[in-house]
Amino acid sequence: MKTLMIVCGTGIATSTIATGKIKSWLDKDGFANQVTMYQSKISDVINSIDDYDAVVSTTIVPENIKNKVINGVPLLTGIGVDQVYKEIKDKLAL
Repeated sequence: MKTLMIVCGTGIATSTIATGKIKSWLDKDGFANQVTMYQSKISDVINSIDDYDAVVSTTIVPENIKNKVINGVPLLTGIGVDQVYKEIKDKLAL
């Protein structure tokens, strides 16, 4: 089982939107039973980022973890969503 953490600044608003869209995509593409999803705020995840197979963020992340995080802002804007899904698929090796 792969683990996917979705974060935003507070762990409430935009991460909830992103989580819903990712869950729908996983269901549609048949990957839902392969991924456990978590949701939090970025400040709670910074020191445990390596505990997850992939992290999607809708907020700014510290420079030292940027290479480990998928930019989830396209899930909010609707522009570049397919690229986000591709990155998730690649990082989780689905």
